[in-house]
Amino acid sequence: MSEVRVRFAPSPTGYLHIGGLRTALYDYLFAKNKGGKYILRIEDTDRSRYVDDAIENLIESLEWAGVKHDEGVFIEDGKIVQKGEYGPYIQSERLHIYKEYVDKLIENGHAYYCFCDKERLEKIREEQKEKGLMLGYDGHCRDISIEDARKRIENGEEYVIRLKFPENRDIVFKDIIRGTISINTKDIDDQVLLKSDGFPTYHLAVIVDDYLMKITHVIRGEEWLPSAPKHAYLYEVFGWEAPEFVHLPTVLNKEKKKLSKRHGDVSVEDFKEKGYLPEALVNYLALVGWSPESNKEFFSMEELIEEFSLERVSKTGGVFDKDKLDWVNEHYLREADIDLVTKIAIPHLIKAGYITEDDIENKYDWVKTLVSVVKERLSYISEIPEKVKYIFNNEIIPEDEETLELLKGEGVPTLLEAFKEELTEIDEVDLEFSQGIMKKIQKKTGIKGKNLFMPVRVALTGQQHGPDIDKIILVLGKQNILKRISYIESNY
Repeated sequence: MSEVRVRFAPSPTGYLHIGGLRTALYDYLFAKNKGGKYILRIEDTDRSRYVDDAIENLIESLEWAGVKHDEGVFIEDGKIVQKGEYGPYIQSERLHIYKEYVDKLIENGHAYYCFCDKERLEKIREEQKEKGLMLGYDGHCRDISIEDARKRIENGEEYVIRLKFPENRDIVFKDIIRGTISINTKDIDDQVLLKSDGFPTYHLAVIVDDYLMKITHVIRGEEWLPSAPKHAYLYEVFGWEAPEFVHLPTVLNKEKKKLSKRHGDVSVEDFKEKGYLPEALVNYLALVGWSPESNKEFFSMEELIEEFSLERVSKTGGVFDKDKLDWVNEHYLREADIDLVTKIAIPHLIKAGYITEDDIENKYDWVKTLVSVVKERLSYISEIPEKVKYIFNNEIIPEDEETLELLKGEGVPTLLEAFKEELTEIDEVDLEFSQGIMKKIQKKTGIKGKNLFMPVRVALTGQQHGPDIDKIILVLGKQNILKRISYIESNY
């Protein structure tokens, strides 16, 4: 069997959609599982939808997610470069190739010049709608001879080139997920292959590129399923062996509708900016539409590669549940290196005004401890300003009535007085102090267990539950703790 070669071929029309990342991920996992190659090609022939910097953003999002291609379009030193023996990998640089192949179709009678203008096409579309007929081109220009067509072109008439389907013939092809599919040509119209601006449509370019780049498996979203018979027929008339088709189920929201910007975050950039870890997003996304043989929830990329198979991809849409993603991300955050989480958290803390650039340089260990105080309670890292808010407010407001009662306990004044006395003995709180202070207060007051820890925690945070008390004491520091004790003494 020839080497497996797959491609992810996005259009540079903006951000990388979560559904696009999943397609790229399945391409990557399949190729790596089979010891093959994964290629990134850019399909930019629809110039009306082209967005500046979209190629760079696409590549950066894929790199961030760890879905790394072997061949195609890369960014090096801030520039777009192409690597591999089947380039160019940007379609707008391949126009001469498409022209050569569309001319072959014309010569062989499998395509024709069409001179119908926009007005005529709109008119027949309206008539078809009124009569309840299938919408599509009516074949008006099918029988114009090549000679007549070329004369009209010489006279300056605008034209497109269309594929000429045989009449009333079943086109049969196989899909790895959906099995054998058969469609009759009476339900397909003559597809435009080359537009009036000289650019190919997706249907021509994708076939020529996949053939010339030796693609063995076409893995793409199910929105391309209605186009697959056109592609299967194009392979046939070119005399080429078609690749294996794989049409992935759509990524849906909780309401079982297509995931779209109207319903919140849908781009990889959105999730990156919110502080989701790439490993978590990839782990979760792999399971939206694919079920592994094992019942595991958490997979490294290597484990995904080992287990992945197209046969276990579902026929029905996979639901992207943000709550489930949050749960997966929480797991990865708990396991994550504190320096990594701190690095991602810093911009969010600066933006919220809780730390400055100077703090990162001069008090990095303190910033790291601040992050570690709430790390276990984050679903994603951009939540951190909200979670550390109480660290920066010395006015303690108990979270509920039960918590307030803890501050009014008879032993509380004794505890706070003992805490103050210990603080007067030091210049600043350090690790040794924060880890030993509760034992000293216990020894001094004779109060222990819940009666010791709960009132102190509430006096420092206004909350009954939370991070380890020694971390809170270390982050707050001497002056803030004294201010909090003073506030409690004055108000409760």
